[in-house]
Amino acid sequence: MKEQHVELRVKTRIPTSHGEFTLHLYHEPDTEKEHLAFSFGKWTDEPVLVRIHSECFTGDVLGSRRCDCGEQLQRAIAEIAASGSGVLVYLRQEGRGIGLEEKLKAYNLQDKGMDTVEANIALGHSPDIRDYSAGAAILRDLGIQRIKLLTNNPAKMDGLGEYGIDVVERVPLEMAIHDQNRDYMLTKVLRMNHLIDIPNMTA
Repeated sequence: MKEQHVELRVKTRIPTSHGEFTLHLYHEPDTEKEHLAFSFGKWTDEPVLVRIHSECFTGDVLGSRRCDCGEQLQRAIAEIAASGSGVLVYLRQEGRGIGLEEKLKAYNLQDKGMDTVEANIALGHSPDIRDYSAGAAILRDLGIQRIKLLTNNPAKMDGLGEYGIDVVERVPLEMAIHDQNRDYMLTKVLRMNHLIDIPNMTA
């Protein structure tokens, strides 16, 4: 387990409909990736409300209904602002770490009947290869050690814990379930152990 180093390159003021945030751009030398932190307000020694969000171009930018990522992103920003302080860390690890091209190929396999786990495996990938070391390093750079994590994914809590971030509370972040993402959400629950309440859930 290697702890990643990140370098803060620039930060700037970003006014939004929820209030004024600060956008921090970090560079990860080992991977040459640029990650972001979107912070609101100031924090004390109390646990800070945090969302660790992995990049999802189709959901975050295009509003795809194949997943719940874009909705989670917007809800997290709103909840952080409503709480008075917090941080959204935006990690550049598209498609659970496999990249945009491979994710789009996985979409095509899903359209032929595979679930998200099966599609990743068919393309030669693990179901989820994301790493949270850069996220932990960003939180430490921001002076944050103890957090309330906006997530439904226990693996994310464990991943941050492995790098020394104390997750003192999980804050659910459940979105609407509709026809286009129901199978995706079921796979999250049944095969990836996400903590989501799905009405009339069947395998």
